[in-house]
Amino acid sequence: MVFACSDSRVCPSHILHFQPGEAFVVRNVANMVPPYDQTKYSGVGAAIEYAVLHLKVEYIFVIGHSACGGIKGLMSFPYDGSSSTDFIEDWVKIGAPAKAKVLSAHRDKPFGDQCTNCEKEAVNVSLGNLLTYPFVRDGLVNKTLGLKGGYYDFINGSFELWGLEFGLSSSFSV
Repeated sequence: MVFACSDSRVCPSHILHFQPGEAFVVRNVANMVPPYDQTKYSGVGAAIEYAVLHLKVEYIFVIGHSACGGIKGLMSFPYDGSSSTDFIEDWVKIGAPAKAKVLSAHRDKPFGDQCTNCEKEAVNVSLGNLLTYPFVRDGLVNKTLGLKGGYYDFINGSFELWGLEFGLSSSFSV
């Protein structure tokens, strides 16, 4: 399973070298994976549940990318609770922990560098959010599922792939 951005410059099959039918792909603004919520984000939850429980995927990849407009928006939107959009701000605020971490660690860096750091950190937030899905957590504990984060820099043509260690056991809860 692959979570990727809706941005047409980012083609998961090209990045990961798979053919049609080889991956279950979910594309959305800023490649966000929201935390488990049976009502608010039911479309994403349904996709994850289907891929994990019915398709028996072995990995879930979350792929971020350079020059992401969704992340630029996240970094630009104020913290004051005001909203100038109907959907976009609420959606990208899923990545608010990434924004907070980047602003804490890189406040003195130029805005473009902050956005690049946030593009990668938002992938980690999404990987962490995947742990809130009981069937994902079960797959990780049972070692039938793995999580990987990635970052595609389409400007330089480079791709990074990483995993995160969560130290899960069968008694783990979120």
